[in-house]
Amino acid sequence: MDVHLFLFSVYKVIITFEQGKFCCFCNKNSAVNGKDSEERRVSDGRVYAGEKCMRMEACMQREECVWAGEYLPVLEKTKLFAGVDKEEIAVLLSCLQARRKPYAKGEYVLRQGERIGQILLLAKGSLLLQQDDYWGNRSIVNRIGEGEIFAEAYAVSGGELLPHDVIAVEESMVLFLDAGRIFAVCSLACRYHRRVLENLFFAISEKNRGLVQKLGYLSRRSIREELLAYLSQEAGRAGCPSFSIPFNRQELADYLAADRSAMSRELGRMRDEGLIRFERNRFTLL
Repeated sequence: MDVHLFLFSVYKVIITFEQGKFCCFCNKNSAVNGKDSEERRVSDGRVYAGEKCMRMEACMQREECVWAGEYLPVLEKTKLFAGVDKEEIAVLLSCLQARRKPYAKGEYVLRQGERIGQILLLAKGSLLLQQDDYWGNRSIVNRIGEGEIFAEAYAVSGGELLPHDVIAVEESMVLFLDAGRIFAVCSLACRYHRRVLENLFFAISEKNRGLVQKLGYLSRRSIREELLAYLSQEAGRAGCPSFSIPFNRQELADYLAADRSAMSRELGRMRDEGLIRFERNRFTLL
């Protein structure tokens, strides 16, 4: 995600609050003028827009709400739904017209050059964002873990082509959330919908910081300096000198744009010099 896409995403968040609202359940527009803007309260105290809105009980019978319970332990810990009550997550999934799709190991979730209109959330498994050049050289952009969102910058950018592939590293389950519904603030669960919108803004900001950090690794003059910068950052993130990284050796080499053999030799030298200890993807800084 480049700076232009990031700024566009921020712009979308800001103008959203100036636009009309719709009801989560019946899609009835609740513009600020006319009879349709009248709101009524029901026994549970929630605000509904329009005259034909369905009750929450009806929503809970929808497919999205039924299968959402299976993933609630993951969803309630995601940054996108931070601060949202457990029972409201299922309602929001219905509001956002969520759909789920399973992927087998090695299967493509998205391909370079696609246009995407949904924000994707990984409910189970692990994914790699990777980019291949004309000669087939692979560069890993990032690894997506459970509960993380991805493709959000391109979903809200108005048709920007996806610059990389997204591939399942293991059996995975991906949720597709309608980006347009996220940016149209609903009047039914306004407090929670706005919270999701705010969370999305902060998630985009955090990813932008992560890309800046990666540029910092790649700007180092040697493989050793790249490794030291990356491992130091991971230790800081873990708050401990012992930590696990999300990559195997080949994936780490692709992430740092380094030759695997040269990187492995350098790791061996660093270990022999007493700088680090490691076993597979577990590292300790000494």
